[in-house]
Amino acid sequence: MITNSIAGIELSPETVESIHAVAIKFGMKVIAALAVLIIGFWISKQVKRVLCKLMERHKADPVLISFTSVLAHMALKVFVIVAALGVLDVPTTSLIAMLGAAGLAIGLALQGSLSNFAAGVLLIVFKPFTLGDIVTASSVSGKVREIGILTTSLDTFDNKRVIIPNAKLMSENIITHTANHTRRVDLVAGISYEDDIDKARAAIRAAIAEVPGVLKTPAPEIFVSEMADSSVNFSVRPWCKSTDYLKIYFGVTEAIKKRFDAEGITIPFPQRDVHMYEHKEG
Repeated sequence: MITNSIAGIELSPETVESIHAVAIKFGMKVIAALAVLIIGFWISKQVKRVLCKLMERHKADPVLISFTSVLAHMALKVFVIVAALGVLDVPTTSLIAMLGAAGLAIGLALQGSLSNFAAGVLLIVFKPFTLGDIVTASSVSGKVREIGILTTSLDTFDNKRVIIPNAKLMSENIITHTANHTRRVDLVAGISYEDDIDKARAAIRAAIAEVPGVLKTPAPEIFVSEMADSSVNFSVRPWCKSTDYLKIYFGVTEAIKKRFDAEGITIPFPQRDVHMYEHKEG
């Protein structure tokens, strides 16, 4: 006997019972899929937190901690989403194939960004420099402020922010000025040909000794390096801590000038001798 109808269509009790069974079955799958999503996302968040703590405990680089934890978190989320779709009987094999094809297309369209990404991974893994280092790269000198996945940020000495693509950074020479604990400061001090070399050397040595921060070991080197057109040039090479480089560079330069003035040693200007010849006709 017909006892039910849906949208004007009369249904038998057996059909209604089948629809109820399908609805209950599908509803249970939806509930299971939601449970997989909720629990999976929670687990991925906890894994990220635990991973960060473990890497911090082993004193890993902060950039590496951030990169690894974010990558692991994203990978787990993708796995959870695929698992939830599998609970709903969605053909995940085809979905993964579609995602792979889409990823390939996106990769071809974003080759520059992918090269920057790959370079960013190399920067994080091999660490040619780290946060706070002073470097010269891509014709820019400054302090490393941030190492990102695609770009690296430097703060120049006049406090400008420079953002360099990682691919360009890794394709050129990188000079890390603070990689070693100490640095040598290379200066040139010129005196006139009339001045006494030994007196000038002693004056330079005394000037260096007055500058705080110059290291005694290795000892400063002072030697005549060139007999130039207008001057006799000394190479002056004191050592200092890497963090004190600019302070020592400017301090020693000023101290030498003051010492030369006090002892009457001349710093010559460029000079040229001009000889004039008179030509008489006849």
